Amino acid sequence: MTDPTFDFVIIGAGPAGEAAAYEARRRGASVAVVDRGWFGGSCPHVGCIPSKSLLDSAARHARNPASWTWPETSVRRDWIVNRPTDAAEPDDRSHIVALEEAGAVCYRGVGRILERGQVEVRHDDRVHSLRARNVVVAVGSRSRVPPVPGLADIAVWTNRQATLARELPASLLVLGGGPTGVELAQVYARFGVSVAILQSGNRLAPTDHPRNSAVIADALRADGVDVRLGVRAIAAEARGGRDGAHLVRLSDGGTAEGHEILLAVGREFPLEELGLEAYGLDLSGRTAFPRDGRLRLAEGLWVVGDPAGPELHTHQAHYQGETAVRMAVGDAVTPDYRALPRVTYTDPEAAFVGRTLQGARDAGLDAFELVADFATSARGYGVQAERGHVTIVVDRRSGTLCGAAMACPDASAAIHECVLAIKARIPVEVLAETIHAFPSTSRILNGLFADARRELAEPGAADTRLEWLAPAERPAGAEEPRGDEQAS
Repeated sequence: MTDPTFDFVIIGAGPAGEAAAYEARRRGASVAVVDRGWFGGSCPHVGCIPSKSLLDSAARHARNPASWTWPETSVRRDWIVNRPTDAAEPDDRSHIVALEEAGAVCYRGVGRILERGQVEVRHDDRVHSLRARNVVVAVGSRSRVPPVPGLADIAVWTNRQATLARELPASLLVLGGGPTGVELAQVYARFGVSVAILQSGNRLAPTDHPRNSAVIADALRADGVDVRLGVRAIAAEARGGRDGAHLVRLSDGGTAEGHEILLAVGREFPLEELGLEAYGLDLSGRTAFPRDGRLRLAEGLWVVGDPAGPELHTHQAHYQGETAVRMAVGDAVTPDYRALPRVTYTDPEAAFVGRTLQGARDAGLDAFELVADFATSARGYGVQAERGHVTIVVDRRSGTLCGAAMACPDASAAIHECVLAIKARIPVEVLAETIHAFPSTSRILNGLFADARRELAEPGAADTRLEWLAPAERPAGAEEPRGDEQAS
């Protein structure tokens, strides 16, 4: 039989692959989608969606333990990921049905590039050969296993086991302080599990804004998490601890224990067996190509999602899947990551976009930073916040925002005003003149934008603004703010 020919053969059916498939079908292109595992990828099954359900349940439990229990949490999570009560794994059929209804052809199997424009799909004892005008690599990533002696003897958790667990562990040791590690540490700690988290660097969430990192660490400690910074695991002993817990020896000479060990030390990309050599890529080095988000690797070859870089986000994956198809069909677009938001969904949430002050100055910008304390803002008072901040970074030369960070209950929503401001290069003057609802988090931004306008007009003027300070922090003799300026 003649090999079927498609405009796009997509290897990987996670968020990036699905986004590419739907965009291609909207353009009238023919599409085949190949995946060896879940269609839909990790995000809806063992990643973003179940972890957010667990975080919400943990928050409910923390407010009133009797009102929302772990069994109720587990049932809700199973419903979210479409996992029957008698099944070990979620059911991904809805993703296949949706792709097929859109006109894509789905193959469950292992995809490999045989030569330029030809992809082989193997499953069970069957082999399919597909011709492709464009091959899109969207294989996602997997948890990295650190080379710690003894760790291979332990049935460690990854995000898969941690988000699908139906029983609470007696204790949990988290290796790694990125978003996965801190979010799941808070979940289990709030359900009464003894949790410790190890981070080799000097702060949690190392790619986030430093103020966000500090708030996250403070919040975890408040929930009872043993946060250990500047240490790493150097050896592990299965069931070598108390009451059958695993024992981990640390670089500082200490030890840590956990009945379960969650790996959250980073991700790696399954590229070795894809056949990228057919397009002239050299896989002998540490990386097959720069992870700079360029998307196009060669004529007719595209990479999207986690392996593409520059970061690891589902929203980046959606954007890249659609953008790669648009580029392939001739649209005059190129990837733009200047306003790529990052959010960690702990309580409080932490969000960041653009550059830190130091990052802006390292890039040659004449930048300044303004910070407001969230807990002493009107919004903070209203929700009885104990911690948090809102920060902006402004480029003097252009008079525009070049960075923003915030840690507060609704940071994942409030950050998007700053995302748009950076993307569209909106002048601070316009942002300051924009009316923001009181007493929202965005109203705090409004005050910062007004300060930034003063600073741009008269350097040093922003230092005189006192409206966001709590009464106890306001210098003696300072005028009381009026009306809706109070704590805003």
